[in-house]
Parts: sequence; structure tokens; C-alpha cells
Amino acid sequence: MQKEKMIKEDFTSEETWRIFRIMSEFVEGFEVLSRVGKAVSIFGSSRLKPTSKYYKLAEEVAYLLAKEGYAIMTGSGSGLMEAANKGAKRAKGKSIGLNIQIPLEQKPNKYVDLLLDFRYFFVRKVIFVKYAKAFVIMPGGYGTLDEFTEAINLIQTERIPKFPVILFGKEYWQGMLSWLKDTVLKNGSISKEDLKIFTVVDSPKEVVQEIKKFYAKD
Repeated sequence: MQKEKMIKEDFTSEETWRIFRIMSEFVEGFEVLSRVGKAVSIFGSSRLKPTSKYYKLAEEVAYLLAKEGYAIMTGSGSGLMEAANKGAKRAKGKSIGLNIQIPLEQKPNKYVDLLLDFRYFFVRKVIFVKYAKAFVIMPGGYGTLDEFTEAINLIQTERIPKFPVILFGKEYWQGMLSWLKDTVLKNGSISKEDLKIFTVVDSPKEVVQEIKKFYAKD
């Protein structure tokens, strides 16, 4: 009976304790990344192998951006995330991984130099947006699409200032782009202006050019 009473009085066993865990993730993320400087978040499939052409392209994108002085942030996993961290490290740039704790444990790739662990997806998303000067969306699945649509929705609703959101790989994304134009736009669910929130490129050099062009306006 006494033990049961102690458990009830222990607020760490209550749902409200999660607030403190959430706060601690925000505080750690803000403290660490506020010292990193300008960064680019690169997203892409964890399932694509080093033999994939997109792996090599993701590595080159990160390499060129790191040479321009940008820190590279990824989800720290395998596939295209690994490729981006590898490119950053090859360029002797800052290679950052924001790892997420999920049931199927994701192990950080060996090219991450600065690692942050997150329990909550939404905290991790805030960190990706807050400290990124641009998003580069490489070919990927649900997680990659989630990051892409989150960014363009925040820009569309003016919750954050506009910044470069770049889809890489016209061939890969063509089906989605056609659907957005032929179905979503046609039915009035978005406007023509909404399609200008992001750009589509096909080469690593174009990624750098798009980001440079955007910030040249400042």
C-alpha cells in the first residue's frame, strides 16, 4: 500500500514529466547548434545503397556545400544521410547528425562528427528548420516527404520566413510534381504561387547556385 502511494506521489511517473524531457531536448539542441553557424539540412532515403546513383549525388551535394562553408545536417542514419555526412567530412566541413530513437534502432553513420539524440520527432523537426539556411530533399520515402511537406507548409502559411527548399532529381519526383499540378492545383487546393515555394534541380552544382542566388538578394 505504501509503495503504491509513493508511486502516485512520484510526479516523474506522470504524463506531465514528458514536458521536462521535451524541454531538455530543445535546450540541448539550441545550445549545441547555436554555435555551429550556417547549415543546410539534407534529407533522403536510408534504404538506398552506396551503389545507387543518388548516394553519389548526395555525397557531392554535401561536399560542395561544405566547401562553401555550410555545416551539413542529416538524420544521421544510413543511405543518403550517410552519403551527405560523408561528403561533408570529405570536404573537412561540419558533419552533424540528428538521430531519432525509434523501435527499429537507427545507428548513426560513421561520418557524423556532432551527434544529437532525440526521442521526439517534432522537437527534431524544429531543430532541422531553425538552424538550416536551406533544405535539400534528395530521393526518399515517407520520412523525406514528411520533412519536405512540413517545410513548404510552414512557408505557405507564413509561420517561418521563406528559405530555399530544393527537390533533387526531376526523374525521381516527376510523378509527384505532375500530381501537384494536374490534380492538386487543378482542384484549387493550392495556388500557382505555392508551386514556387520550392525548386527542382538535377545536379549538385545547381543546389549551390540556387542557395547562393537566394541569399544574394539579402
